[in-house]
Amino acid sequence: MTKHDFPKIHFYDQDFVDIYDKTWAWLQDCWNSQTHKGGIEGKFFSYPGSQAVYQSDAIYSSFFLVYSNRIYQATPSLDLFYDRQEPNGAIRCAYNITTGQPTIERDNTEGLGIPLFAWAEYNIYHKSANKKRVKDVLSILHKYTEWINKTFKKSNGLYRVPLGVTGMLNSPREGTYYALDFNAMMAINALFISAMADILNDKDTSFHYKKQYFALKTRINSLMWDQDSGFYHDIDKNENRLPVKTIAGYWPLLAEIPNDEKAERIIAKLSDPDYFGTPHPFPTLARSEEKFNDEGRGYKGSVFPHLTFMVIKGLERYQRYDLARDCAIRHLYFMLDSMSPDGDHRKGTLWEAYQPIKEGPARWQGKPDFPRAQYLSFDALSTICLTIENIIGLFISLPRKTVDWIIPNLEIMGVENLSLKKNMITILSNKSGRGWEIHMESEKLYYFTINILGKKKKNLPIPSGKCSMLIDKL
Repeated sequence: MTKHDFPKIHFYDQDFVDIYDKTWAWLQDCWNSQTHKGGIEGKFFSYPGSQAVYQSDAIYSSFFLVYSNRIYQATPSLDLFYDRQEPNGAIRCAYNITTGQPTIERDNTEGLGIPLFAWAEYNIYHKSANKKRVKDVLSILHKYTEWINKTFKKSNGLYRVPLGVTGMLNSPREGTYYALDFNAMMAINALFISAMADILNDKDTSFHYKKQYFALKTRINSLMWDQDSGFYHDIDKNENRLPVKTIAGYWPLLAEIPNDEKAERIIAKLSDPDYFGTPHPFPTLARSEEKFNDEGRGYKGSVFPHLTFMVIKGLERYQRYDLARDCAIRHLYFMLDSMSPDGDHRKGTLWEAYQPIKEGPARWQGKPDFPRAQYLSFDALSTICLTIENIIGLFISLPRKTVDWIIPNLEIMGVENLSLKKNMITILSNKSGRGWEIHMESEKLYYFTINILGKKKKNLPIPSGKCSMLIDKL
């Protein structure tokens, strides 16, 4: 294996390894390097055949591209949006590839996108340790946030945006004036901009965004939380909560908005078959809702990998690693079983959306283009990112020089030749005659924490070179 290759994974189920390897091969088709005079130049990530490049694709793709050993860069697709920032701070959610002009839709005249750049950038920083980038990006994100505040923030401190901005196109959210997911995303935005300012030791900016975050957190908890239903809801113009329960109710977890008691109630619904506890986790609409559809029908029940990813990352914030892993594994099995009806995982397709009750792509009568095949900006979140972080259980931070391995029990698995800046690391566990052994190889010193949930947790400095440790001796 050369340095110019993708990291290899090891897992006891070979199908998981195969789909991980395949995804890297398929990603080549999403790597666009058209050079249009007057259009978008350079290399960027987009769905094959797409007329435009989308903010949501640039953001979500960054979470798996950081694992490509720099074969595919995570940043150019984001920079393409930053480079087009307007003097008032606006960044539009889509740009035409041929002309470079914003693509504006009728129900979203400002071309507003999901405000999650800061979440993506904070993650990139931990995988690259590039402090200079944090500094360059911070001023762009500050201007962008100011534009959103000026344009969409109402006197009650909440944001009113067209529902189309959330991406949940046909979700039964009639009457929504203040969308729960967008407001939670703005809290996530403030939380991560504040964290980025902390990296630079910029106390003023950090405080400014912490204040914004806590103000939003308070509003969302007081206006959007319903004590009886134990869930967060959209609200109408008069601040009345709308009864429908959608997957949008989980964005507050990622924003760390609920206290432990509220989080407990929301998380319980992920395993409850009446709500979001479907065989394939997680449907976009609670099963108890009248408009829930077994075949998915767009956002009336389909499982979308990027939203399942969001819920799993929310569970992590509340240290629910066991549930996060269990759901990630189930989700991946459904993706594998939906690839080809005859059960041959070597052939077949990944899909933009899946059915919640049985395997197979979601269906939406009268919409033959739904779901899109090989929609990798969503799918690779599952087959690459969730596989490394939640199934194998590795969490890496370059600036902190730490690798945390969080697993419920020891299994034969690991990662080989993962490039961390200029350091290649390998971490593999297997069973030998002497018991469970972890083999490591690295070019530089780093700190390793093994956390076998509920059993043992140990922090160790790992020297450069090869070494192995017996778990029973820890």
